[in-house]
Amino acid sequence: MPTAAKLVSAVLFALLGFFVADLYAQGITTGERTTWLHEGAAVVSLICGWRVMGRLVGKGNSAAVGSGLRTALTALFFTLLFFAIYEMVVISTKGRYDGPMDAVLAIFEIMLEKGRGLLTPEIIGSILVGGALGGIAAEATSRRWP
Repeated sequence: MPTAAKLVSAVLFALLGFFVADLYAQGITTGERTTWLHEGAAVVSLICGWRVMGRLVGKGNSAAVGSGLRTALTALFFTLLFFAIYEMVVISTKGRYDGPMDAVLAIFEIMLEKGRGLLTPEIIGSILVGGALGGIAAEATSRRWP
């Protein structure tokens, strides 16, 4: 059921996903593609904000901070997974994997490789602070408009 808290959560976490993707894109090498990076991260974060944070509101501010962090990290994981699968499919169409198991294992290797690029203080801080603030804003929204 749509609620104001779910809508606010979806919008705030979509903005957080877009912002983190922008920080990531600024820090990568010039040879790496960033096609649909911002939009993909925003859509995945929007879905996580609606589905994860939207259902965890109404338990108080301290729980909201934890729920916001959980939502931000869930969005991060699924964004990495989405883009790793996409990159694996692109590479597999060029015939660079020996079999399907190599392709599946490559997904996790790509996730680790991309995840290393996220280990900067700016990105980690943005995820933690943005997730906590998103959780508190969703909680405040659920109190204001139940």
